[in-house]
Amino acid sequence: MFKLKILTGEKRIQYKPLSVAVKFLFEDKKLESTLNNTEKIFNIKLSELQKKNFLGKNDVLTSSRYDGKPDEVILYKVNKEKDFSPDYFRSKIAGLISQINKSEVRNLHIFIPSFKNFSEYFSSEEYFYRTFVEGIYYGNYYFSIKKEKDDVKELTVFLYADNDELIEQAISMTSVIMKGVNKTKDLQNAPSNELFPEELANRIKKMFDNEKVDVKVFDEAALEKRKMGGLLAVGNGSEHKPRMIIIDYNKDAGKGKKKIKSIAVVGKGVTFDSGGISIKPSQGMSEMKGDMSGAAVVAGLLYVISNLNLPIHVTGIIPAAENMPSGSSMRPGDILTTASGKTIEVDNTDAEGRIILSDGLDYACKLNPDLIIDLATLTGACVVALGSHVAGVFTKDEELAQSLFKIGMQTSEKVWPMPMWDEYHQLNKSEVADVKNLGGRWGGAISAAKFLENFVNPKIKWAHIDIAGPAGPHEFNNYNKKYFTGFGVRLLFEYLYSGGLK
Repeated sequence: MFKLKILTGEKRIQYKPLSVAVKFLFEDKKLESTLNNTEKIFNIKLSELQKKNFLGKNDVLTSSRYDGKPDEVILYKVNKEKDFSPDYFRSKIAGLISQINKSEVRNLHIFIPSFKNFSEYFSSEEYFYRTFVEGIYYGNYYFSIKKEKDDVKELTVFLYADNDELIEQAISMTSVIMKGVNKTKDLQNAPSNELFPEELANRIKKMFDNEKVDVKVFDEAALEKRKMGGLLAVGNGSEHKPRMIIIDYNKDAGKGKKKIKSIAVVGKGVTFDSGGISIKPSQGMSEMKGDMSGAAVVAGLLYVISNLNLPIHVTGIIPAAENMPSGSSMRPGDILTTASGKTIEVDNTDAEGRIILSDGLDYACKLNPDLIIDLATLTGACVVALGSHVAGVFTKDEELAQSLFKIGMQTSEKVWPMPMWDEYHQLNKSEVADVKNLGGRWGGAISAAKFLENFVNPKIKWAHIDIAGPAGPHEFNNYNKKYFTGFGVRLLFEYLYSGGLK
């Protein structure tokens, strides 16, 4: 892990000791002449073997300079016609940063290609630049609570681009966004013996010293007063009792003559999910420390929004519980009464996330926002359907679904719209309660979303995002292989920043 300093490169380049320069070359008919010209620019001499390999199948070429100006040059070959996407530079830079992490590099000079060559892939030139900065932060992320700490070395990164003003803006904004992503990842990756509901609330409180943010925490007594029977039942089996965490940003801004838009973001906060009485198999259960990823995303998103002062009112709502088996746990066959007054028949205690969200969504609806979005590591069925790198988005609002889809393609936090037809309500039918908490084997991600719909005011625009796959580590890029990912912070920030709430 580096202590990063990211700067705009100056016109007159000075290579200090222990420097690496990075340049991207197009794979086209001019590649050989471009490579020869690059030799002259950096005053390097490539061997015939290096050239042939790079002009052939190799995508990267590294050359050292004996006089250290710079010490090393890394060339990447870019083929826009082959496997190129808006994630290319983000992933490539992340891989580079993680690769040099154990080296003695102290100065990294990255020469960003001209935006005009990639304009069809990116929403703006500034966002194009931001993907490079995102890659730097992603590649530098590290989580450990070892007694023996790794050395933290300083790395200064110089970014050279056509537009100095835009690259400065990109560095400034992205630094805030990625701090929010990293705070999200720190919460996700924390072990459950340290991060139980009360401690989650404490850590979230510490995240916010912004005067525009108010954090409230409802303890057991407050939950009972509000008749949040779903959240209380899920958390009842653990000695670490449940909490409801409310993060309110800019709540007073809409009290004047000018009405501002409001959004409620609800995040599932199961700090550990054993399955309860319907206990999970032991294999892979350690991953259930990340079952509070929706909650972590809500906290990280509010951190970014509040620090960048977006002109909207956002309320983060986090129902937090630990789902453990004990003599006081909820049981299959129990009937719960939620804050909405609706009852839930518990068919399986391992379908607990939707139960706590029932109270979170009801609380959100009583705020009467313009939009509600919930995020949850809700179903393995969604991972089966879409893979581990794509989230399912469930909404009856086609415009909202398409907006999230398009932004997901830009951010590479991809979502795919799933059906929300009312026939699926049949799967959650109960003979003894208003709704049953498990809809059977088929269409499991959809029946879970339809369960949640029972607790949302139909007059309020709403989307449910199932992040069970992309919240966890996967192999689809260079920056999500080792840790829980923070998926959803950039997606929802870009949606709100780009004017999604019109």
